Amino acid sequence: MKVTTIRQMRTEEKGTIVKIKVKGEMNRRLRDMGLIPGNQIKIQGRAPLYDPVNIKIRGNNISLRNNEADYIQVEVDQQNEEKKQ
Repeated sequence: MKVTTIRQMRTEEKGTIVKIKVKGEMNRRLRDMGLIPGNQIKIQGRAPLYDPVNIKIRGNNISLRNNEADYIQVEVDQQNEEKKQ
C-alpha cells in the first residue's frame, strides 16, 4: 500500500494514519483532535484554493491547514488505488 500525506490525498480517498511527523505542541494538538496512528480517515473535500482540507475521522469533520496536513502520514486504502486504475 501507498503511504502519503493527507495534503496529497484526493477527495473521497480513505486511509489509515501511520505516523505524525511533528513534535511538541503541534503533535499534542493533532492528537487531541483524534489524529492518532491507527485511526481511519476520509478526505471529505477541499476549499476552492485547496487549503484547508476537510477530513472525516471517528464520525467528526475536521478542517486542517495544508501545513498541518503535511505532518500526517497515511496509508491509502487499496480499494482507492483500484478505483483510480
